[in-house]
Amino acid sequence: MITHHCPVTTPAEGTSVADHPTRAPLVLASLILVAAVANLNLAVANVALPDIGKAFDASQTDLNLVAVGYSVGLAASVLYLGAIGDRYGRKTMLVLGMLLSVPASLVAGFAPNIEVLFAARLLGGVSAGLAYPTTLALITALWSGPARTRAIALWSSIGGGLTALGPLVAGALLEGFFWGSVFLVTIPLALLALGLTWVLVPAHVNESTDPVDHTGGLMSVVLVGSLVLGINFVPVDGMKTVAVSALVIALASGLAFVIRQLRARNPLFDPKVARRRIFWVAAVAGIIVFGTLMGTMYISQQYLQNVLGYSTLAAGSAALPAALVMVLVAPHSAKLVESRGSRFTLLSGYVAIVAGLVVALLLWDEDAHYWVVALGFMCLGAGVGLAGTPASHSLTGSVPVARAGMASGTADLQRDLGGAVVQSILGALLTAGYTASLTATISASPQAASVSDQTQAALEKSFAGAVDIADRYPQYAQQIIAAARQAFLDGDTRAYVAAILIVLIGAALVFFVFPKREAETALLAGYAAEDTGMGSGHPPSDDDRFRDGRTGPDVAGGSG
Repeated sequence: MITHHCPVTTPAEGTSVADHPTRAPLVLASLILVAAVANLNLAVANVALPDIGKAFDASQTDLNLVAVGYSVGLAASVLYLGAIGDRYGRKTMLVLGMLLSVPASLVAGFAPNIEVLFAARLLGGVSAGLAYPTTLALITALWSGPARTRAIALWSSIGGGLTALGPLVAGALLEGFFWGSVFLVTIPLALLALGLTWVLVPAHVNESTDPVDHTGGLMSVVLVGSLVLGINFVPVDGMKTVAVSALVIALASGLAFVIRQLRARNPLFDPKVARRRIFWVAAVAGIIVFGTLMGTMYISQQYLQNVLGYSTLAAGSAALPAALVMVLVAPHSAKLVESRGSRFTLLSGYVAIVAGLVVALLLWDEDAHYWVVALGFMCLGAGVGLAGTPASHSLTGSVPVARAGMASGTADLQRDLGGAVVQSILGALLTAGYTASLTATISASPQAASVSDQTQAALEKSFAGAVDIADRYPQYAQQIIAAARQAFLDGDTRAYVAAILIVLIGAALVFFVFPKREAETALLAGYAAEDTGMGSGHPPSDDDRFRDGRTGPDVAGGSG
């Protein structure tokens, strides 16, 4: 071992001396299929929530737990399990993840009550934590140079596309089957992925021999789990105490985790790597990109069904342009990273995302034609397709291959933490705007005095509550639904304005802090020298490299 983070390794079984493994297309297809199982399981639940609520007479809090359970299990486990994979075998983690996903999906599909369903979703998230980040870690270990960039582009875009396809798959199943079918649909895919992984994926590729920081791992589970729960419960009525308690626990465990990582001999989340300019800016950029996608999908599905009156299947189908454009843009994103650098590609993605949000803000009204809806989704898909590749590429390129689990776990946290944070912010603004608008409408109504407090509370709670009141008072149904639709549009206006501001802040961060192509290449070369002990004395700092403009060879796929 030359340094304590980068042991000497030999080419693994199934690899070649080239920049990709043998049978590279089949290996990459296997890894993408594993990621597909995780992405679909993450995306299918939301569409089934109304049917689940009817089946179990569940409260909104119960449904929220079902919706967030998978994300909690995934986000809380990825850093710890990524480190375990780095040490004990990434192929083993893939196999265990796919094996565990089968019983988790079966229990979820046939859950007898809401508590069992939540537990199954949590377990499913842990199975994804075993497998999903490991797919990116293996791409980092098996590919190098431009070939790695292209592989990451396909992994990122197809994964994002499958997430967008989730509502369509769920909507189609619910047209003819019971609610549990949405959780059973990935079982054949998981079994296929298990077989392909067993046969095709090489074992023990550039893995670490350092001991795992299990104490730090358990702290990270508590930190991320309590943070995600707290963020998701903030906008839920009656859950403020739980939300505050969870966030306090997250703060305390976060401080303990940082202290532990600074003192640990072999930290789980290496502070020296995490403070590298390319790493932390890419992490923040990815949180904004994927968080904006998930938050916008969350609002748009409700808009399509509540305001435009789309069926569940039609609403899921409406997001297809986003998935299609993500896949089409991916190869161009990889080429841009290689030719123009990650900074240019990230900024291009941000421009497309802002364009999509502006379309949603200005043109998605109660009379919007489908082409307007499709235009917004296409812009969002193009933005995520462009920005997703450099965000993941920069994370993995700035980390030693032996610590690829740390980079891949962080890349996965981009989606889960980003989704939780941005979706919660946008959801809270949507709810606040909806309630304020409907309150003002009721107050201005000539019948305001005859509206009971109980009826007003039901109207202001949600669009579904307004529909229920409209069914009870059919003589006022048209006015109630019209007011609810306008209130929803008033709320989503606030949310889209906030989303645009969040993306613009992210774009400013990338523009002013992320290095241009030449400086990026120099930084990656310096990181590689530092990690392999090739540098003499202390490696130059980020600022030193920017000042003298030195460049270096392509390292870790970082020529972009």
